[in-house]
Amino acid sequence: MSPRGSSLVTPDYWDEACKHLGKRDRVMRKLIPQLGEARLQCRGDAFTTLARSIIGQQISVKAAQAVWERFVALAGNASARVLPGEVLALEVAAMRLAGLSARKIEYLRDLAGHFDAGSVHVKAWVSMDDEAIIEELVAIRGIGRWTAEMFLIFHLMRPDVLPLDDVGLLQGISRHYFSGEPVSRVEAREVGDAWAPFRSVATWYLWRSLDPLPLAS
Repeated sequence: MSPRGSSLVTPDYWDEACKHLGKRDRVMRKLIPQLGEARLQCRGDAFTTLARSIIGQQISVKAAQAVWERFVALAGNASARVLPGEVLALEVAAMRLAGLSARKIEYLRDLAGHFDAGSVHVKAWVSMDDEAIIEELVAIRGIGRWTAEMFLIFHLMRPDVLPLDDVGLLQGISRHYFSGEPVSRVEAREVGDAWAPFRSVATWYLWRSLDPLPLAS
């Protein structure tokens, strides 16, 4: 299911994914019921999703949420949506006061410039495969593979993304599968193999197990 407009969208594969994960993985069998009826939700705005992902780079979910709320307030938008033109109109000094580093400000302004100029192919993304979308997104300044993978999960709601560069995913695997011991990317990939073709869903539940703050675009 693809995002539409500004209405709240939930993946139509979610219940099937939960059943699959419960059968294939002992941790997921316990974790999913513990976290209740929450679901990944998307409001269908590509720019906002990418901006949130940039802000969330290399910081915790809680810290990212705090910076995001200050950023949205700074843009003067009453909703959680931010428009490219609003970002381009912001003063750099004000963005710094909101908690954004100089580099993240550069990235957000460059992202806004791409959207404002129409140089990203938003309408085509829904029909492209995961790796093709990643290739296009990483060509934008400040968007690496991790940010592109967050976009796939939170905006396009692709079901089988395993973001091995994500700190939260590695922490979740460490806590639930390795008794808190550090894990390598190779070990994380091996755990994730059992989740296919719903690795995005398993990743989301591990995130929620670390921080109960709902994750949505």
